Parts: sequence; structure tokens; C-alpha cells
Amino acid sequence: MINFYSEIDFKLNNPQEVQSWLAEIISAESKKEGDIAYIFCDDSYLQKLNLDYLDHDTLTDILSFDYSLGNELHGEIYISVERVKENASSFQTIFEDEMHRVMIHGILHYCGYKDKEEEDVGLMRQKEEWALAKRRFV
Repeated sequence: MINFYSEIDFKLNNPQEVQSWLAEIISAESKKEGDIAYIFCDDSYLQKLNLDYLDHDTLTDILSFDYSLGNELHGEIYISVERVKENASSFQTIFEDEMHRVMIHGILHYCGYKDKEEEDVGLMRQKEEWALAKRRFV
């Protein structure tokens, strides 16, 4: 089950449609949906997690903890709404599109896609675009 929580004053638009879309992508990747929690927060909350758990003192838009078991996806995905807003402005896109990109990025990591090496980044971007094109809402 995919659930949404917030540490700040933020509510996701169309949460049921987003849940269905994420579940569709998980299934299309031949994975099973387990317990996945999205936690929306601010920069300072996510930076503290990044420092405490990864020893990285940097700002980021997403931090995921993968507890998957085989093909069943489980985990916690923390998203800084502040970073997503800033990224949307920088990339000249609408906030909802950037939020969905970050959300699916976490799921794609759980599916095994990487983005540390240059050759992996291209595939990750292709998969993000493929997933975004499957949305039936915005």
C-alpha cells in the first residue's frame, strides 16, 4: 500500500490518482507493491536525515530508504517540497510535474535503476519520462 504523510503544511493533489499511477508503474516493472510511505517535508528535515543516516551535509530533493524484499517494494521516500519548488522554477516546469518526477524517481530506484554513473543517468531519465507519460491526470 502506498501512503502519503506530511511533516509540513502540504497536501498532494489527486492522491488516489497518484497512488494508482505509482502502482501501475510498479506493476509494469514486474514488481509487487508493498508498503511504501512518502513523507513530504522541508529542507531542514531532509538535510538532518541526510546527515544522520548518510553522513551527507547537503540539500537534496529526495532521500529514500529501501526495505524491499525480493520483487516486493517496501520503503520510505522523503521529499523536500522546498527543493521540488526550486527545481521546478530552475527547470521551468510546473510544480506538479516536478513533484511527480521526484516521486517516480524514488520508485525507479526501488526497481533497481541507478543514477550515480553517467550511463545510468540517461536510462533513469528515460524511465522517468516513460512513467510520466503514463499519467492520466495532472
